[in-house]
Amino acid sequence: MKIIIIGCGRMGSGLALSMSRSHHQVTVVDNNPDVIERMGPGFSGQIIIGDALDKESLIKGGITRADGLAAVTVSDTINVVVARVARSVFSVPKVVARTHDPQSSEVYKRLGIQTVTNVTLGISRFLELLTFSHLEITHTLGNGEVGIVRFEIPSLFIGHMVKDITVSGEIQVIALTRGGKTGIPSTGTVFLKGDILHISVEEHSVERLKSLMKFT
Repeated sequence: MKIIIIGCGRMGSGLALSMSRSHHQVTVVDNNPDVIERMGPGFSGQIIIGDALDKESLIKGGITRADGLAAVTVSDTINVVVARVARSVFSVPKVVARTHDPQSSEVYKRLGIQTVTNVTLGISRFLELLTFSHLEITHTLGNGEVGIVRFEIPSLFIGHMVKDITVSGEIQVIALTRGGKTGIPSTGTVFLKGDILHISVEEHSVERLKSLMKFT
């Protein structure tokens, strides 16, 4: 995947290094030349020294071909502006913005932007949101111990049942949207084409959920 990371503080640099080590094509955009030293020789991606709000810097960073963008500067305002531009102007498929104020997450959500807060989510959550195409974390509870995810089922799911991705105390389908109507399914509900699942999952069980979703 081609991923653009806007901002290279502790969060941005950690995310860039993690994604680079996972063999993704990563471009970092930051206005501080010291970023080059901060990333070190182990970073195999591209570094663009430029303003996050400069359209030319984004284009130079490859935003027209990007699969995902993470806006993780220290400014919530810059993050939401860049995220909106990435989504509405450049049609980037996966866009995630960092917010320092959890209360503003709801505003971002109404704009169609997924968010990650300092308190509830970290680098691992960015990786999940950017790289797992079917899974969208819509809410977190407590300090991030439990996440509510939205999952649009692929053809692989058709014919399987709710019980196939239920793990007592860890993973639970809490609602199913079908034909524009949302209800609570039983464990024997069979998945149909077009179904959208809403699943609660404990933080430590996200990898298990992804494994179950492969039906292997």
